[in-house]
Amino acid sequence: MRIGLLTDGGYPYANGESGLWCDRLVRGLAQHEFDLFALCRSAEQEERGRVPLPMQVGRVRTAPLWTADEDGPGARAARGLLARMVTGGHARPYGRRERQRFTAHFTALAASVCAAGAAGGEDDAAGGDARGGAADGGRTSAATDARFTQGLYGLAELARERGGLTAALRSETAVRVLEAACRAPGTGRTVQTATVPDLLAFARELARVLRPLSLDWYDEEGLGAVDLCHATSGGAAALPGLLAKRFFGVPLLVTEHGVQLRAHYLAATGAELNAPVRALLAGFHGRLATEVYRQAAVVTPGDTHARRWQERCGAEREKLRTVHPGMESERFTALGESGDSGPDDTLVWVGRIEPAKDLIALLHAFAEVRKAEPDTRLRIIGAPAPGPEGASYLAHCRALAAQLFPDEAADAHAVGDNPVSFEDIGGAEVPELPDAYAAGGVVVLSSVMEGFPTGLVEAMFCARATVSTDVGAVVEVIGGTGLVVPPRNPRALADACLALLRDPERRARLGAAARARALELFTVEQNLAAFRGIYLELIAQAPARREAEAVDADGGPRPFATPPEAHVLGPWTAPAGRTPSWAVAGSRTVCAGARGAGGGDE
Repeated sequence: MRIGLLTDGGYPYANGESGLWCDRLVRGLAQHEFDLFALCRSAEQEERGRVPLPMQVGRVRTAPLWTADEDGPGARAARGLLARMVTGGHARPYGRRERQRFTAHFTALAASVCAAGAAGGEDDAAGGDARGGAADGGRTSAATDARFTQGLYGLAELARERGGLTAALRSETAVRVLEAACRAPGTGRTVQTATVPDLLAFARELARVLRPLSLDWYDEEGLGAVDLCHATSGGAAALPGLLAKRFFGVPLLVTEHGVQLRAHYLAATGAELNAPVRALLAGFHGRLATEVYRQAAVVTPGDTHARRWQERCGAEREKLRTVHPGMESERFTALGESGDSGPDDTLVWVGRIEPAKDLIALLHAFAEVRKAEPDTRLRIIGAPAPGPEGASYLAHCRALAAQLFPDEAADAHAVGDNPVSFEDIGGAEVPELPDAYAAGGVVVLSSVMEGFPTGLVEAMFCARATVSTDVGAVVEVIGGTGLVVPPRNPRALADACLALLRDPERRARLGAAARARALELFTVEQNLAAFRGIYLELIAQAPARREAEAVDADGGPRPFATPPEAHVLGPWTAPAGRTPSWAVAGSRTVCAGARGAGGGDE
């Protein structure tokens, strides 16, 4: 079958967030053909290029989300590219009827967004409490839901027919509609205080998020040609999937390893936007998340932590299938099967150094460990997060370590040494990632915020005993194969570390159990098997759709409209020098009526 893979700032870009997972999915399900529909977040991402794509990727269509307001290098060319992509590049100013349609649909959308905060989530989101917004994201009235869908799909149909939506969303008419919606009775307190600059800022952000509505992807040569849309996240990435379902009846599958709405709430607290703008954006993203979950045939969270967020945002439990991210285990096999439980006197922390990892609490916990076991060492292995915040936090941690643990020397003639070391992977001491986990007898995770803990799974592949804080999906991942303590509790963290350091046999038992659990639940193979089954299930349930070119004027089949090769599994438009799969003796074919894997743009 042909899969339309929808990404936002990820695959196939070289620095995409979910690029590795998507690449494994595409390569692992080689029996399907994938068309990529990718949204680009920045000029820098475009400049870094794309990863090499496997042969089962038929077409790649990209669209920038960053060009309208940025004037950096390449912005003018990207704006021209975007202009050509919106409804063929021939959008014209709206006439009277188009303006009336736009006003009616945008009024409905704005009213639903402003009313969403009245249910209780808006003021919390504006103030930075993500839990308030998520709790009520899916609980607004049916009338609010209807207004949102009427406005969203009405704008999409207008953009598809006439173009010009991005300019209309930033027009004076749009600002006046937003102002009236904010002043209407029943809206939230924060929204009612929005000023004209706030409304302009929200209109700019809204035009950016809704830009997928204006793309030229919605025709029989684009998303109308795929059998299934698979959105790799919610939010903007799922918008093309919503329209493909509405215009062509294509089923939608949504995968979220981290809930997009939660990520928006967390990012909004640090954004340089006023409270009314944050409240309006929270209302819009909450409404969008509810609609995405309602229209999706299946939603696959990466863990139960993400699943709980999706349920609170309105996702039906019957649609939710937890599919853990698949991770490569081969490079950890040698260490995991060695039977070595690691040095008895060393704790190791591996990851990206940033405030959410709470290395401050880890250093204070290690101070307690040193009081009980003076010869213990702590190795912190990892690079700081990109940007000034990561470098500043690393410097703060180094300063605290120097303050808590002055350099010590064995005697008057020895050189002093600090029991805490900060190292990076790739150096002489830690050349490879498995070497980082081999450096300690106990692997520690001290985070105060975590999604799916990939570092913890890597430690489990290495058969290492772990001490972790109870955040995110940690308990779900670790099961009973490691010790879990409350976050921000250095005393509890220290006691758990001491218990494992003093008991090598217990460390070995927990490490072996952890490796067995990780191999059962968190490998690439189990991830691919889950999506292989979901793909087949969804396409089996979808109604048959006949190709427009395969029927005559009366709706009957047109003889020889489809070549026989289109019914054969595998790409039949093979490059020169390679034998097509259908020409190999004994190759297996699919039943007549199935869409060929090679029917892309030929």
